[in-house]
Amino acid sequence: MSGKNYYITTPIYYPSGKLTVGNAYTTVAADAAARLKRMQGYDVMFLTGTDEHGQKIEKRAHEAGMQPKEFVDVMVADIKALWELMNISYDKFIRTTDDYHEKAVQKIYQRLYDQGDIYKHEYEGLYCVECEAFWTDTQAKDGKCPDCGRPVQLAKEESYFFKLSKYVDRLVKYYEEHPEFLQPQSRVNEMLNNFIKPGLKDLCVSRTTFDWGVKLPFDEKHVAYVWVDALSNYITALGYGQEDDSNFKKFWPADVHLVGKDIVRFHAIIWPILLMALDLPLPKTVFGHGWLMLNGDKLSKSKAAGANVIDPVILCDRYGVDAIRYYLLREVPFGADGNFSNELLINRINSDLANDLGNLVSRTTAMADRYFGGKLDAGIEAEAIDEELKALADEVTEKYSSLMEQLLFPNALSEVWRLISRANKYIDETTPWILAKDEDKKLRLNTVLKNLCEAIRVTAILVQPAMPATADKIFALLGVGSDERKWDSLAYSVSGDSCWETKTGAPLFPRIDIEKEMEELLKIMKKDEKAAEKTAKKEEKAGKKEEKKSEPVEGIAQIGIDDFGKVELRVAKVIQCDDVAKSDKLLKLQVDLGYEKRQIVSGIRQWYSAEDMVGKKIIIVANLKPAKLRGEISEGMLLAADSGDDVLVIFAPDNAEPGSRVR
Repeated sequence: MSGKNYYITTPIYYPSGKLTVGNAYTTVAADAAARLKRMQGYDVMFLTGTDEHGQKIEKRAHEAGMQPKEFVDVMVADIKALWELMNISYDKFIRTTDDYHEKAVQKIYQRLYDQGDIYKHEYEGLYCVECEAFWTDTQAKDGKCPDCGRPVQLAKEESYFFKLSKYVDRLVKYYEEHPEFLQPQSRVNEMLNNFIKPGLKDLCVSRTTFDWGVKLPFDEKHVAYVWVDALSNYITALGYGQEDDSNFKKFWPADVHLVGKDIVRFHAIIWPILLMALDLPLPKTVFGHGWLMLNGDKLSKSKAAGANVIDPVILCDRYGVDAIRYYLLREVPFGADGNFSNELLINRINSDLANDLGNLVSRTTAMADRYFGGKLDAGIEAEAIDEELKALADEVTEKYSSLMEQLLFPNALSEVWRLISRANKYIDETTPWILAKDEDKKLRLNTVLKNLCEAIRVTAILVQPAMPATADKIFALLGVGSDERKWDSLAYSVSGDSCWETKTGAPLFPRIDIEKEMEELLKIMKKDEKAAEKTAKKEEKAGKKEEKKSEPVEGIAQIGIDDFGKVELRVAKVIQCDDVAKSDKLLKLQVDLGYEKRQIVSGIRQWYSAEDMVGKKIIIVANLKPAKLRGEISEGMLLAADSGDDVLVIFAPDNAEPGSRVR
């Protein structure tokens, strides 16, 4: 640790649509770690956010009939609302469309370019739009992305490349010298065997076939590769490359990057090499956890349809936020894959939360109320069994701290449940209901209940990171003040001077009738299926209607949206125009695209004079291959419409900026 500072991050989320309970897994885990560190007195920076650039965002926005920024604004609002519902205590939420982030990314690219770590070349290879990932022929078996299973596309475009290969030996050496850097160890073997040893090629770090991204400062035709843009958020969020970089100086390097195993290679290969090139320290640990699985597949909306209710909003509404948080942290072996099902969730709520924890709190507060009116006075009559309970509480506390430090959340919570089980057994062994019948045993009964209250208080402190709202309810029932809720008051202590004033309340976690509940969930799933069916039919109907409207004109070949998406239309200002010698049809236009000037030759001289065109703003096909007309190079084509015997050039509005893309 660096003093008393602690910096933990989740990957920034791609705002694609409705989130599942699987998406919440990483964020809940990071939140638990951050909460514990705050309790332990650390100054914590917990970062999350959204990854908003890239080809798939642009594509989905257009499919939704929206501009990309408008599209992501709606999605980001949904993500923030979910994190608020799930009691996520992040300290900063970054969006890659934030102005300060984009400017810092441009500075990073400029520095890498200036020092020769970025060079221009042509990319030709396989690309997965969904994962925004490049793959070799060997990696993309059967022409499919090894991560998501979707078909990859053959991409060919002018690109800038980052010299990954230059730093590969240094990275391998770093793995060897810093075994704590990449956890668990199985991830190191995976990176070495699957990516590094087969030969790490230089990375394509710019794109030209779409426009939605950070423009490169040295070549505005190119936008930053979305993963370089996204990974940089971990330092730009702290102020790197900005006037106020005090948080960067305070919190970097990160203590933990918490990521899913599917994106480990970006965080364990590309990110550390980028940092090496920028001469910055590497994060202390990248922890690649497993997936939440459903029927052997990674949990996702499509794969889970009709199998389980996986909407976290519905689950939180039915069972409570803390029950979902507990299940995610308790059920999944951290670092490995875990299973999700509604039945497993309900069983875990009934056994751990209702039977064990809830029952312990209810029995203790009820007995305190029945036998002492909720007031446990000073005085003590200790026995050996009390010391056993205290010894176990001390042992659990020590093990819990160590396991949480290693991010082994299920193991840490399992330790807490050892204490809960022992306290429930302590009730059976001390038989308070028998002690209550004998007036001479009142002091002993008082001592037993004080020990139970103390065991529950220690338990509440330990479950606070996982179940903050539940811990607060327990503290309130025990009448525990703010000082006794803190980490530094964790030590188990029952003395003759201690007093308690407890209350009774509703059960923390009512038992669920599993048969009835599964029937209710089935109704929800069927309702969702019907709604999805209705939407699909509506879309199909709209599609057919649109098809009818746009029946192909005879003799005109149709193209798909993907082909159309390759056409880059931009506004250009004509700064000079001349007749082409030995031609009565051609004009030679010098145009300004904002980021560059170029020449276009067009056969419009019969309808427009050279003087007519100067100063006008036209629309051009900007990514057309250069061609030679009557000895003159033409680097594009302007748009015009046939109107009878006339040709009408399509002019852009006066306020359209040169270089802006036409959509």
